[in-house]
Amino acid sequence: MDAVRVQYPLNLPYPPCMKGDVAMIEISFRGRGGQGVVMASQMLGMAFFKAGMYPQCYSVFGGERRGAPLVSFLRVDKKKILLKCDIKHPDELLFFDSSLIDQEEMRTLMRPGGKILINTVQTDEKIPGLSAYSVALVNATGIAGELGLDHVINTTLLGAYCRLTDTLPLAHLVEAVEEMVPGKKEENIQAVKKGYENISFLQH
Repeated sequence: MDAVRVQYPLNLPYPPCMKGDVAMIEISFRGRGGQGVVMASQMLGMAFFKAGMYPQCYSVFGGERRGAPLVSFLRVDKKKILLKCDIKHPDELLFFDSSLIDQEEMRTLMRPGGKILINTVQTDEKIPGLSAYSVALVNATGIAGELGLDHVINTTLLGAYCRLTDTLPLAHLVEAVEEMVPGKKEENIQAVKKGYENISFLQH
């Protein structure tokens, strides 16, 4: 089955200057239809924009049904991005579903030292084959369910992402979520904060 590549230009004006020297960051989001994967990349792009970065995001769909695997990508930099190529070796990787992790693929996919965030019910889970990376776990499914967000776990994962990377102020993410989520704004903002607070780091 051929994947469909869809561009999501944000069409944003020039962002304010960001202090400090921050290199380009390439991020991959892997999940299933209905989990809010594409919206996650767009909201995180907006949050980075609010922090003074330039975002560029696109998504690849393997099917249109709910539950079908899909991948979304985000590239951010402190200067305008001219690259048009795909992101093949991301610096950071967010798994919305731990069943999508392929240890063999990881060896060729990510650079050593990269950061990985995984949604899993077992936040003390031992995941083999990831010792070369900085890995964090969060029960985004449980948090989203408690807040009445059902299977949409994107805002919870993004909150945890802010804690994992420590490169994006949480306030910018909260502002982006408040502007972009179509409904249940307060619940989604709470999901961001709970995701940030309930992350656990995998000890190798």
